[in-house]
Amino acid sequence: MQKHNHQELIQTILDCALACEACATACLQEDDVKMMAACIALDRDCADICTQAARLLQRDSKIAHQYLVLCEEICRMCGDECAKHKADHCRKCAEACRKCAEACHAHHEPITQS
Repeated sequence: MQKHNHQELIQTILDCALACEACATACLQEDDVKMMAACIALDRDCADICTQAARLLQRDSKIAHQYLVLCEEICRMCGDECAKHKADHCRKCAEACRKCAEACHAHHEPITQS
């Protein structure tokens, strides 16, 4: 099995996961938490999916590059939602999500079934 070095991609993905966790935590401190519900839900999903993508890349999994399709999709969804809000933590999260989505897009492979 050929080992790929994806450290920069993995770091971008982990930076996104951490930005999402920070955003969700900060959203829970907002005055109107209900207004932030969609943001919090997407932050949590994005952080989980990004963390799993980083794990798959680190272990050079056969499905890692296919999984990046899903990672790109959730990052775009989360980034779009965070961009709707004015809070600094949402702005930072949206930026991290967009950067991650582009990185995933550049490295993913189509999902195929054998």
